[in-house]
Amino acid sequence: MKFTIQQSDTGSSARAGLIETDHGTIETPIFMPVGTAATVKGIHQHELENDIRAQIILGNTYHLYLRPGTEIFEACGGLHQFNDWKKPILTDSGGYQVYSLAKMRKIKEEGVTFRSHIDGSKHFFSPEKAIDIQRSIGGDIIMAFDECTPYPCEYNYAKKSMGMTHRWLKRCCDHFDAQESLYGYEQTLVPIVQGSTYKDLRQESAKVISDFGRAANAIGGLSVGEPAPEMYEMTGIVCDILPKEKPRYLMGVGTPVNLLESVALGVDMMDCVLPTRNARHGLIYTADGAINIKNARWRSDFSAIDEHGCKTSQRHSKAYLHHLFRTKELLGPQLASLQNLSFYLWLMGEARKHIIAGDFHTWKPKMVERIGRRL
Repeated sequence: MKFTIQQSDTGSSARAGLIETDHGTIETPIFMPVGTAATVKGIHQHELENDIRAQIILGNTYHLYLRPGTEIFEACGGLHQFNDWKKPILTDSGGYQVYSLAKMRKIKEEGVTFRSHIDGSKHFFSPEKAIDIQRSIGGDIIMAFDECTPYPCEYNYAKKSMGMTHRWLKRCCDHFDAQESLYGYEQTLVPIVQGSTYKDLRQESAKVISDFGRAANAIGGLSVGEPAPEMYEMTGIVCDILPKEKPRYLMGVGTPVNLLESVALGVDMMDCVLPTRNARHGLIYTADGAINIKNARWRSDFSAIDEHGCKTSQRHSKAYLHHLFRTKELLGPQLASLQNLSFYLWLMGEARKHIIAGDFHTWKPKMVERIGRRL
């Protein structure tokens, strides 16, 4: 994987760049739609490519390990072949899902024992196994196994957990470097900074992660319930330490405002289930603010869902989308998901344009105010 910074903003830490992988080039800053179970919910691959214009999607190691299983991926040649997505894929390590299964897992130095949320069956993830699973899935960018601490989190627990994440990273790197890709294209292993919301722990973790010298670095353990100012503070602290010549991935973030604020801090890549999850409940993101499409005020609004959205969003009216949700038609959540994802990608594209133009730092505050409204 190769990363090139094309332009840096003069009034912030934002930068526009290119990430080159064997499955294509990614223009940064970028938002990655989440395809938990080998699909972005409700979205067909041709819509991802042509309407949303996604450049990379995310696959979930925990879910893909349980269903359909690594033997299926190895039989067909990896996730790219399985779901017919020819562009880059990033896979998480399963660490976040282990975190979310707090009542169904046990963490030890060797790894994590957990029970499936599907049938209660018992499973074990070690750093080495997390690498093996991601090798089988075949992501272009794969994540090191870590522990995502909850919020709030006691200092001593956060420090102990961070130390274990660093030791797990060493095991991940050793195992990864001793292997080759199963499918003939390069895979890149990315370590994850932890440390909860403690400045000294974040600084220590960022330095340790940087010293591993991998091609990219990630920031984990944020957007787990902490106030946004704390998330921004920790992100800024870490970005100031992580190597500037390598891409930075902020995991699990976030709202449209979160995206722009994080880009300003020096983040290059982000992902979140929010645009599709909220879409299924009728919350629509547009360039003029967020809409609860179920509200009666949209019943006779025949303007486009979003003039800045994809062609589908420009084609259908708010009144039509309101009707689909009121009648519980399946097309409603599908159109809403299409709008939200296309808006997120449009927003990152606009941020990139303004970084290259040199006026991101003056454009961003105005855009934050505009998209942060509830209509």
